[in-house]
Amino acid sequence: MTSTRRAASIVVLSCLILAGCKSGSLGGSSPSPGGSASAPASGAAGGAGRKIAVGAGPQTKYTVQQQPAAGSCHYRYEKGEPLEDLACTPGAISPAVTQANIASTICRKGGYTSGVRPSAYVTGKEKRLNAASYGDTGSLSDDEYDHLISLQLGGDPNDPRNLWVEPADPGHKKGSGVNNAKDPVETKLHTAVCSGKVTLAAAQQAIVTDWTTALSRLGLS
Repeated sequence: MTSTRRAASIVVLSCLILAGCKSGSLGGSSPSPGGSASAPASGAAGGAGRKIAVGAGPQTKYTVQQQPAAGSCHYRYEKGEPLEDLACTPGAISPAVTQANIASTICRKGGYTSGVRPSAYVTGKEKRLNAASYGDTGSLSDDEYDHLISLQLGGDPNDPRNLWVEPADPGHKKGSGVNNAKDPVETKLHTAVCSGKVTLAAAQQAIVTDWTTALSRLGLS
């Protein structure tokens, strides 16, 4: 009996030294299947690239959302066009819009966006706060409070991760109001999604990656 116990002790000691025994082989419990850090995040778009967060979706009553700290966000520029800060504005999609229901949501006749858009009272306050987040201290009359993933592409209506103060395009005539080059890109993507040329997820992924290259990335330019 003594020799048997001694042999078992040697086996256990060798296992620990060589780290050759998996968790649970000595009677311990196995890790939970849901505990893996590599488990896919909800809201994955496009299969490749970064995951896109899922927001709260359309609300019957919107409230002013907290914005990033003043001066903590910084614009990027691609050929002079303003791009969002990836940390402050990574984008967020609405759980109410899926590939399976686009015919009854974003692609339905009569429109979708007007029924889910927050009021100007809410977005006006958010715009001023977000401008401070991005260090934009000038006039906001030519700047758009923009959904990074537009409502017509299933973007979340009022998630702060999906909204940013987009400066006017280079060469934009001061005082002429909002007119950004990003808007027609969104419309073309919407048309492509509703006609079946690209998937909703692919369009969403392209717009959050870089809206200036979204069309060429999907072969639509």
